[in-house]
Amino acid sequence: MPKNEEIVERALDRITAGYVFPDKAVVIEAAIRGRLAAGAYAGLDGPALCGVVTADLQEVCPDKHLRLLWTDEPQSLDPVDEDGGEAAFLALLRAENQGIQRVERLEGNVGLIEIRWIASAVEGASAIGAAMQLVAHSSALVLDLRGCRGGAPEGAAMWCSYFFPDDQVHLNDIYDRTSDTTRQYWTVAHLPAPRYLDRPVHVLTSEGTFSGGEDVAYTLQAQGRAVLVGATTRGGAHPTARHAVAEHVLVTVPTARSINTVTGGNWEGVGVVPDVPVPAEQALETALKALRPGV
Repeated sequence: MPKNEEIVERALDRITAGYVFPDKAVVIEAAIRGRLAAGAYAGLDGPALCGVVTADLQEVCPDKHLRLLWTDEPQSLDPVDEDGGEAAFLALLRAENQGIQRVERLEGNVGLIEIRWIASAVEGASAIGAAMQLVAHSSALVLDLRGCRGGAPEGAAMWCSYFFPDDQVHLNDIYDRTSDTTRQYWTVAHLPAPRYLDRPVHVLTSEGTFSGGEDVAYTLQAQGRAVLVGATTRGGAHPTARHAVAEHVLVTVPTARSINTVTGGNWEGVGVVPDVPVPAEQALETALKALRPGV
């Protein structure tokens, strides 16, 4: 394994080249190089190095996507094979049912979908459609995002598309620093299951809801299409690339930022604030009381 100093240098190179806010990247580099020169990272094992550098990065720039990660699985350092972690993420989704943990019909004809990851719109479309087909005739729906740890922006747009009548809703934009371009995200024209319209939707959130899960919650809330119940989310709104800087160490670099078409902003650093704030473990019970008051 390379020396800690070399690992940190490689990580800084990635951050400087790709971080979505170039001015902040300059500040980050200066601070971390100062700590590197002071010997702050000498003698640490791999997991400890990742923890200490991550804490230092987020002290300088409180972006929760900006991290050094230890992975037990060895990573290729060949830049030819690099894809920003997409292949590994797609493999994870395949192993975890495209992020869909469970689908149920609860008492009172309330549908429940628990989502752990937001799948890609291409590979995840059929699984998302299957889940929505199973709740198509429910009287109300609960999306449980309390354990959702992230995912794909295109998949978030697909989930949201089911709650609008057509492809005419501009959901958000994502500005990408690397290409200096802005991509628009609209509701999808053709879906593999019926749209879920004119019925109440409650979204459950927790302190652990992150990234792609926050995207779905924030977008539906901003559009007035769902009531959010639970706890304020973790606060990570910047799409992120992963780069191997050692065989077992990745640096995650936010390369883009979300811009909601309703609010003009996003949830970075502040989280998504629920409409009905309750402890996360009470969110489902609270939502069900509102959705089926006579039961």
